[in-house]
Order: sequence, then C-alpha cells, then structure tokens
Amino acid sequence: MVFTIDFLDDGAPLVWSLEGTSETPGWSATRAADYTPTLFAVAARGMQEADPDRQACVDELDEMRADLEMHPAVGDLSVAWKRPGFRFADQPVLRIDVDRTSSVREIARFVENRGPPGRVPFRAFNVDFSPEFRYCLETGTDPAPSRRPQRLRLDLPRTAAADGDLTALEVSVVDGDGDGWGEIDATDTVGVLEELERRLRVVDPDILSVERSAIVPMVADAADEYGIDLGLPRVPAGVSDAQVPDYQQLAGESTFESYGRRLHSPARYNVPGRVVIDRSNTFFLEETNLAGALDLVERSGKPLQELAWASIGNVLTAIQIREATRRDVLVQWRAWRPERFKTAGTLHDADRGGTTLSPVVGVHDDVHELDFASMYPNIICQHNLSPETVRCRCHDRDDVPDLDYAVCDRDGYLPDVLQPIIDDRAGIKDRLASEDLDAEERRALEGQSDALKWILVSCFGYQGFSNAKFGRIEVHEAINAYARDILLTAKERLEAGGWTVLHGIVDSIWVTARDGADQRPLDELATEISEAVGIALEYESAFDWVGFCPRRDGRGGALTRYFGRRRDADDDPYKLRGIECRQRSTPAWIAEVQRELIDVFDETRNPEAVVATLEDRLAVLEAGDVDATDLLVRTRASKSLEAYSQRTRTVAALERAEQLGLEFAPGEDIVFMVQDDEKDSVDRVRLAPEVDDKTAYDPDYYRSEAVRAAASVLGPTGWGEDRLLDELLGQRSAAVGEY
Repeated sequence: MVFTIDFLDDGAPLVWSLEGTSETPGWSATRAADYTPTLFAVAARGMQEADPDRQACVDELDEMRADLEMHPAVGDLSVAWKRPGFRFADQPVLRIDVDRTSSVREIARFVENRGPPGRVPFRAFNVDFSPEFRYCLETGTDPAPSRRPQRLRLDLPRTAAADGDLTALEVSVVDGDGDGWGEIDATDTVGVLEELERRLRVVDPDILSVERSAIVPMVADAADEYGIDLGLPRVPAGVSDAQVPDYQQLAGESTFESYGRRLHSPARYNVPGRVVIDRSNTFFLEETNLAGALDLVERSGKPLQELAWASIGNVLTAIQIREATRRDVLVQWRAWRPERFKTAGTLHDADRGGTTLSPVVGVHDDVHELDFASMYPNIICQHNLSPETVRCRCHDRDDVPDLDYAVCDRDGYLPDVLQPIIDDRAGIKDRLASEDLDAEERRALEGQSDALKWILVSCFGYQGFSNAKFGRIEVHEAINAYARDILLTAKERLEAGGWTVLHGIVDSIWVTARDGADQRPLDELATEISEAVGIALEYESAFDWVGFCPRRDGRGGALTRYFGRRRDADDDPYKLRGIECRQRSTPAWIAEVQRELIDVFDETRNPEAVVATLEDRLAVLEAGDVDATDLLVRTRASKSLEAYSQRTRTVAALERAEQLGLEFAPGEDIVFMVQDDEKDSVDRVRLAPEVDDKTAYDPDYYRSEAVRAAASVLGPTGWGEDRLLDELLGQRSAAVGEY
C-alpha cells in the first residue's frame, strides 16, 4: 500500500510505501515511469442533446485529435466511451494522456479555447485533481499505509521564526517515548541543526508534524548555508542525492473567502519520502486524530499529506469522484449546471431552510432532548435524493413534500456514497458504547467517528454550493423539504402525547411534560415517530434543567445559545452551546468565570448568588492578580492593515505586529491581550509573544467582558445586562458601607 507520492522534476512519480511494523518500521520507493496522467475532451453537442448524434461527436473529436497530436505534452490519444455526467448516456469522448501532471491544465485550456469566441465546442473533464489523488485514482492505488506512521513534531515560536532564530526549535516524538526529547539544548544554529540531523536519523519519521509550514524551508535553507547534510528528505536506493530536493514548495500562501469569512492558507511544502503536516492548516488532524484521518485516506483515496490540508468538501468530493469513476462518469472541470426553470410559487416554497422552532426563553426543569440520527444523510439515502434523480425527466409526479419535484426510481449515486459511511459510523458508535475497550482503541474509534461525522455534516450543504462538482440546488431544496416535514411531524406527535415542545432546530427537539396532561413514554413516541418518518429519533439526554437564552436584542429566543445540566452525566455535567465559553475568541479567564457562574447557578438557582460570585472574581481582576496569559483574545484579521478605516483593537494588534517584524496575512488569526483600551495606538494591546503572567492588563475592558458572559448565564432568568450592572453596583455600595 502506498503512503505518499512525490512528483520530481522529470515527471515520473516516486511512489513510497511503508513496510514492517510500528516496532520495526521500514519503507521502500519505486519509480512509476510508465504513469501518464489522463484527461478527457467531450464534444459540447453531446451535452446539449438528450440523444446526441454519436457519429457527429466522433467527427468533431477527430478534428480535436488532429490538433492535439502536434502538442509536445500529449502522448497517446484514443476514443473511449464515458458519461459526461450522471444524467447522460455513454458517448464517445477523447482520452488524452499527457506527459506529466503539470501539463493537465495546459491541455485542458487548449481544448476549451478551441473554436470561435463565445462558443465552447469542447469541454475538458477530469482536470483539477490534486496530483497524489490523481495518481491513486487513475492507477487504482490504495494510499492507506500498511503500518502506523512514525511522527516527529517540530515547533518554533512565531517570533523566533520571524527573526530566523532556530535556537528555540523543539523536536519531539509523537509516537513512542522519544527519550524525553523536546527543546534542543544548543546555543547556536549549527548546534541545533546537528541535533536535528541526529533526531531525524534515529527516528527516521514518516510524518513531519510542523507548527507552521515555514519551518520546513527555514531549517533546510539553514542547513544548506552551513553545509550540514540534514537528511531531511529520504533518498531511495538507485537515486542520487542530486535528484531529490531537500523540499518542494507545492503552493504559495493565499487569502480566500469562504461563506462570508476571510481565511488564510499558508504556503504548502513537501519533503520527499515523508508527509508534511502543517498543524496551522489542517482541519481533520485538528478535529479528529491520526486514526480518523487515516480512515478518510482509505475512503477518499487521498494520501495523507493531501488529506491533511484538505477541507471537508474537498474530501467529500474525492469520495464522490471515486464513485463516479466506478460508474464511468467523468468529472466536470468548471461548474456549468444551470438551475432548471421554476415557477414563482415553486421558488417561494423551495427557497427555505430547515424548520426552527423558537425556544421558550427561561430556565426549564426536567427537559429531554431527542435527535434524529444523521437526519440529512438519512433523508438522502431513504428518499434516493441525488443530482441525477431529483427532477428527473422520466417521471412526472410530486414526490417531495410541498414541492412539485419528482425523484427517479433508479438508484442515485449520492446514497451509494453516503450509506456505507452512515452504517460504519453507527457501528463505531455501537463499539464505543462497549466498556471493553482500552484507551488507545477508544481514541482511535472516537477519531474515526468524528471524521465520518464531518463528512456526513457537509454532504447536505455541499449540494447547495455553487462550485460543488456534483452539487445541485434542487437536491438541497428537496432535503430541506423532507426535513421540515419530519420535524413538524415529530412536534405534532410529541404534543399529542402530552409533552410541550420547548425548542426545535432542524434535527433536534427539546420537550418537557405539559402541566395537566398525561404523558406517553418518550421511548414509545420516539419509536412511533421513527417508523412514521423512516429515520430513527433517538433519545439524546435528560436534563435536570436547561436555560434557553434570549437574543441580544431581546426579541425572542436565541436559536443556538443554551446551557443545561445533564442528568447522570459521567464526566462534564453541562451541555453548553453558543455562549462565551464555547467561542474561540473568548479569553481563558472569561470562560473559566462563566463556567464557575454556571456551577453557582446550578447549586443555588439564585441570580444574586451568581452576582456575588462574579463580584468576587472581579475583585481579583481589578487587583491585578489574574495571570495575563489567561486574558489573550483570539481574532481573525479579515483585511490587510491598510484596508481598515477604524481604529479597532485588531488594527492596534496588526500595527504592533508590524512594529515587531511579524507578518499577519488577511484571514490569519492574531492573538493579543488588551493593555489599555482607552488608547488607539499600538500601546492599546500586547501580542501573545509579549505576554507573561505578570504583564499589566486593562481591568475595565475585561470587567465588561466578564459582565457580558455573566449576562448570558442570567439571561434565561430574565436578568439583562442592565439589571446585572445595577446589582453589581448595589453589592459594591454595600461592601463600601460595611467597611
């Protein structure tokens, strides 16, 4: 089984495999000299007609073939029979083998630019695959390693990296004891590099887990400068050192928009023979673990290095591409699916999301939460919703609730993609319920479950994404229509069974016993609802109490802000959603205070007791006795420094970073502590590297933040921030009078 694939200058991939066991690890590498990447050209007429003239398509492809035969990057050309989409029948297409992966886009542009302006007589398919994924897909290679990879972790503070100072480098073994390795005990760069060389040689890691990608060129270039053979890349037998670079830059840094947010992607690097994982740019390794990531490697066919930086949608698309390839369906390059005509009435009915039932603001006792198991993926599978089945041309009926959409009886590809994932995650959850698991096995299963959860979560939204390879807005609308019907059915049956619905959002519903009514057992009702809608309604949790928070503007309940005490919880008794201690920007001290206030509220159910505890914590804050490292704020700079027009804290932080020689691109996180919020200069904040436990901070700013967090805790009781401040003032006045 393959572990990683390197594409060196001569174009022939170097394919690496892991051998042996975790105790006696080994590796091997082979040249895939015969490998040629492939793309396809399809005559546009074949995609515009229900039953195209196949001979006319062949004739047009022959003309394209004559042009391509003269291109130096093109190897073999042949006519194949493929489907240019799930809704199309087999038709003749031109298979184009090229000399190397870097030539694929060049040839694709050549194909689509042929013809008069404004007309695209040919479309290119199977174009924008990542290189390692393409190799595995086209050769049928399994990229899941046959043994557990060995990992070496490299850490370097951002300030040291900015100064080019390697003396603060830390190198540790992730798997195994590593003899207590950590910070290198050397006072100069040469000493650091020599010790790093020793550790690379002793461990011979399969994975370099770096704090940020810039560490790779930094250590490699420094070693080159001092004439030290670091041994960073692996060099297989029969290949000279000159043929293997120390590292390759695969992509430059970039800033991009995603769902209205400005994000930053750092430069990506490759070290031949090893996998480089940039921990600042990996979703799956952050949200799951290595076991979860390797599970997705096997399902998606994306080798670990590519999967590490990939988004959820990127991995889901890879899984879909594998299913499309299995069905001889080509993958479009650019999204070109027009939305089919809808009447104004259909647009009105379809353009809605899932059902939300506004929460009843307040603190409620004896609350029960029920959830539909993987609702959206199960809707897709149960109702055969797929881009090629929804609004098919072979049926004329109203299958989707409240919409005039037919759903084809032929098996859709999307259910075939998702059903194994649903079944496997259910099996993993059953195994996790067992008490006969050791800690390592439990961690692995939890990682696999989390990884699959993210794929299932994204499968619905991705259908509405305009650039999705296989998305279709009508599928997105149909899923929502079924979801609305299901939640409303559950609400009606629960209420008929003597329960009051306190809150409902898409696939979750919270109930409590209705006064004066006899309640049917929830397990009976859940079984009946599950049978009626075809998706399991599972009993999630019982709560001693739940507090549903009001919106900040006071107009009704906040859909996703609540907290409560779970009954008979084994570990953390609280479920917390949307409040400050769950927000990534909240300083650790504020989060700690909020959780303590929830503890006090749970014990006393008395707002005055909560305020008294808050006053005690604020007294410590105002005395200057809070560790300043617990007051760090994390925010994302959405623009460059020059693009800001207001003197915000973020601007002060960016200006301070510039002063310190640190660079933050738009979309990157910047972490700072507020030192004097009255100022609008660089002295307003201190950046994280400047802060220690004794750094002075602005108590008034953090007091306001703590009061805001306390208002979230007391909001369900009817106490707003104004009343909270009045109570604080009253307690302070009483304390002064007693003194």
